[in-house]
Amino acid sequence: MVTTNYMHKINPEANDEILIHQFKTGHTEAFDLLYYRHLPNVYKRVRYVIPENDVEDVTQEIFIAAIKALPSFRGDAKFSTWLRTLTNHKVAEYYRKRTRKQEPLLAPLSDATTTMAGNTSKTMEERIFIQRAIQNLPENYREILLLRFAEDLQFNEIAQLTNQNLEAVKSLFRRAVAALRTHLDK
Repeated sequence: MVTTNYMHKINPEANDEILIHQFKTGHTEAFDLLYYRHLPNVYKRVRYVIPENDVEDVTQEIFIAAIKALPSFRGDAKFSTWLRTLTNHKVAEYYRKRTRKQEPLLAPLSDATTTMAGNTSKTMEERIFIQRAIQNLPENYREILLLRFAEDLQFNEIAQLTNQNLEAVKSLFRRAVAALRTHLDK
């Protein structure tokens, strides 16, 4: 955990709402705790949908946008929900920019032959293939898969987050998995 002299007024156990309030009242170091608390989930979500070589840049852009927009955060939703929405917008923006540049949406499979730290070329190829399949799914399928796998949320947490009943969430998840399998089998 981050512990520095300038953070003596910030309680690392404080919930997100308290940290946001502290940030808005001039304790900008409160954002450090929000950042370290939410970085793992944002990074995992981005890693599921963005090519490996751009994951860190997009993640950084998300947190830069968050710190700029946080003063206008009204608290109508949980901070994690707000940050997830911001993440989705930045991912969409990433693909819009790439489309304008006429670049492929994801690295071609031939680029997967390079071995990265701890990854085999087969693993990279599989990951790129899955990314493509996820990108081709309808938004509601893509979202439930990301909530379940990228953010490791349980079905009851997803139901609460999306204001749906548990059985509807499980049903949507089963349909999303079936659709993903169909895309992967092509």
